[in-house]
Amino acid sequence: MKPLISLLLICVGVCYIGCSAIETIEEIPTDGENPIDDEPPMPEEEAFYFPAMNSEDWETISMEELGWNEDAEQPLYDLLLAKGTKVFIILKDGRIVVEKYFNGGGVLSTYPWYSVGKTLTAFTVGLAQQDGFLTIEDGSSNYLGAGWTSLTTEKENEIKVEHNLTMTTGLDYNVSNQNCTDPECLTPLNDPGSFWYYHNAAYTLVQSIVEGAINDNFNTYFNSSLRNTIGMDGTWLNIGYTNIFYSTGRSMARFGLLNLNEGSWGDIQILSDTSYFDKMTNTSQDYNKAYGYFWWLNGKDSFRVPSSELEFSGKLIPNAPDDLIAGLGKNDQKLYVVPSEGLVIVRMGESTGETVAGPSSFDNLLWEKISLLIN
Repeated sequence: MKPLISLLLICVGVCYIGCSAIETIEEIPTDGENPIDDEPPMPEEEAFYFPAMNSEDWETISMEELGWNEDAEQPLYDLLLAKGTKVFIILKDGRIVVEKYFNGGGVLSTYPWYSVGKTLTAFTVGLAQQDGFLTIEDGSSNYLGAGWTSLTTEKENEIKVEHNLTMTTGLDYNVSNQNCTDPECLTPLNDPGSFWYYHNAAYTLVQSIVEGAINDNFNTYFNSSLRNTIGMDGTWLNIGYTNIFYSTGRSMARFGLLNLNEGSWGDIQILSDTSYFDKMTNTSQDYNKAYGYFWWLNGKDSFRVPSSELEFSGKLIPNAPDDLIAGLGKNDQKLYVVPSEGLVIVRMGESTGETVAGPSSFDNLLWEKISLLIN
């Protein structure tokens, strides 16, 4: 009897297990969903596109694909044409959405960056520090030598590289030529780090600081460490005391894309010093919240502008996104970078009618038109 009982028990067990399995299968929903599988992975966010080196090929994307307001396109172009614009480019995540040339401008023509070029210099300083040539907390005299100002040695040694980067050297800006970098033009007014004023001579000396640090020509180091690494064209030209960068509009767009990607060109880290990049693109001192290391910053509650000691309340460009950073130059040369929107915008050309070295009312007027287009 025992073998028979064992066989019966085995059969009952098999039936129990099988029936349970059948009941379980019958309870599986039949609407195409499978609760056994994991949730499907979320699609990865599309990465930035970076144009190839030494190539004119550049991917494009249409306004229709982006869902932009194409009715606002022509009013934007009308403004640009009327205001002496020669180059206007909009990149979205690195791809060209708009590339227009007006008033005799062309894709291969080169134009001056003027003070937009200050952002190139700031980036190059970060590379020199990353390469171990300098430290921005060091005294500027470490790299310029003694007697680069008319200050006493003690006072001269108080000026640091970071003061030159932030327009807080304390050097007297009430001089006949603010571009003059001769020692007799560099006299004391304020303690270093105690006041902000847009002083071109203090900026120009930053390139000399880099030269003193690397023991080589600034242009050579700039070309090898920055320009050539992202496929830019262009060159620096000495005009009087100043060193002005000239390039095509696409090269300015390439540099904007590098900064949109926080110092990396695709997978290649150009400026890997994230601390320096953050300081460069955020408020750098206590006196002008809208100024980093030669970059202008939107979205702050106050700002100062060149040729003025006054502080103004409100945002630098009210019509623009708060996280916009910008290089702004004479005759309304513009490089806008907007991380939240994945945008790089370039405007190069003649004066819009305002003789200013940085921010102007044209910024807000232009962003009124751009905002209608992209929203």
